[in-house]
Amino acid sequence: MDELLTTTEMAEADRLTIAGGVAGIELMENAGRAVANAVAAGGYGRRVLVVAGPGNNGGDGFVAARLLAARGFEVRVMLTGDRGRLKGDAKFAAERWTGAVEPAAPNGVADADVIVDALFGAGLDRDVEDLPRALIEAMNACGVPVVAVDMPSGIHGTTGAIMGLAVKAARTETFFKRKTGHLLLPGRLHCGRISVADIGIPARVLAQIKPQAFANEPGLWAASFPMPQAEGHKYSRGHTVVVSGGLPTTGAARLAARAALRAGAGLVTIASPPEALAVNAASSLAVMVRPVDGAAELAEFLADKRRNAAVLGPGGGVGPEMRAQVAAALASGASTVLDADALTSFAADPDALMKQLAGKSAVLTPHGGEFSRLFKAIHEDPHLNSKLEKTRAAAGLSKAVVLQKGADTVVASPDGRAAIADNAPPYLATAGAGDVLSGLIGGLLAQGMPAFEAASAAVWLHGEAATECGPGLIAEDLSEALTAVYRRLFTRLKRSGF
Repeated sequence: MDELLTTTEMAEADRLTIAGGVAGIELMENAGRAVANAVAAGGYGRRVLVVAGPGNNGGDGFVAARLLAARGFEVRVMLTGDRGRLKGDAKFAAERWTGAVEPAAPNGVADADVIVDALFGAGLDRDVEDLPRALIEAMNACGVPVVAVDMPSGIHGTTGAIMGLAVKAARTETFFKRKTGHLLLPGRLHCGRISVADIGIPARVLAQIKPQAFANEPGLWAASFPMPQAEGHKYSRGHTVVVSGGLPTTGAARLAARAALRAGAGLVTIASPPEALAVNAASSLAVMVRPVDGAAELAEFLADKRRNAAVLGPGGGVGPEMRAQVAAALASGASTVLDADALTSFAADPDALMKQLAGKSAVLTPHGGEFSRLFKAIHEDPHLNSKLEKTRAAAGLSKAVVLQKGADTVVASPDGRAAIADNAPPYLATAGAGDVLSGLIGGLLAQGMPAFEAASAAVWLHGEAATECGPGLIAEDLSEALTAVYRRLFTRLKRSGF
């Protein structure tokens, strides 16, 4: 698994490492060496400008400057503040630098082939102002590639927020583990290529910190991913039911149903209102279609426990009937995905939905607007400063897995675990893509995958399928691209021993 750390957790990792006998200056030397290696390997040119701040990030910059100069690079160092007031490891690092130190000035950000941004790093918790802001403006305007130390200055390491203004880096060299702010937007857009360096923090520290945020990659959910078995058959791979809306909106349900089938569900049925039956049936081949009229008939249909997963919301209609169908699905015991109209139907009375979710296997898949309506108090809470924090709070409140969509989709479990995705290409933002995602989750749930893992895996598959399609994709393309994605994934998992 690829754990992600908050800035508080990273500070604790440093503290535990130093308490275990590793000197802080050794960690700083290793960090600076990693930055120097990144600059040297980047092929940017020989003239290097290090813009150093007064803290440990600046200390890393001093180490990088010394090591680059020893390799024959022309290195200049600019420092914000007084060199004589540096403290601790940063002071030691600065003392080992024998070159000149210029007072930091925006007009001095020139005559360099590459800039090392060592102003603030991941620990910044206030808006950038005055001289540091002017320096960031100058770095962004000069047209020279920037290598950021740990985090582009101006990005909050935990939330990914821009603290007034932030460096746009070509590359970011971070240490031990990526931070949540490296993946959350808008921070991720400022990082450029991200590399992670081992600076001597032992692996046992992770077990002590117990991070609960992860990059959404196969290592997170591979152990529960439903790999096809030689003795398997369609009845052993579960049965997903997708609830269709009326005649004008059947396309959404059909997109979800096809995705559920592509995800590996053994059987998929569209539960269709009678007036839409002919359209749903004519447009489906391997997906079955059955007449199911209203909540009472849906409850009866799901009473067959072999139908073990349900998807509601895509094109389903907003109002009392949808609320009744949601109640029927949750009461049936089927693992349930609630999307789009199923969520909007409870916007005026979210508590009515929350009461029904307790003890159920459910995944809620709101986009930002749906999230703000369904979890209004959480969305407006000034103490929750990131998408990660808000989604976690929503999962805790609802006792369901909550998937908040976007280019940095966050999946959160009521137990505190969360996954952040970074593999969604921009052309995934197209009509119907969310319906496909709901179907993927429903197909994985039908095969027995736990809700958090199923939602996380579906998000990853969704992004990979979009990349496979490339620019110009429409929602119908996504399910068809899954065969290539699955082929690569199964090869990868088998090589890893899953």
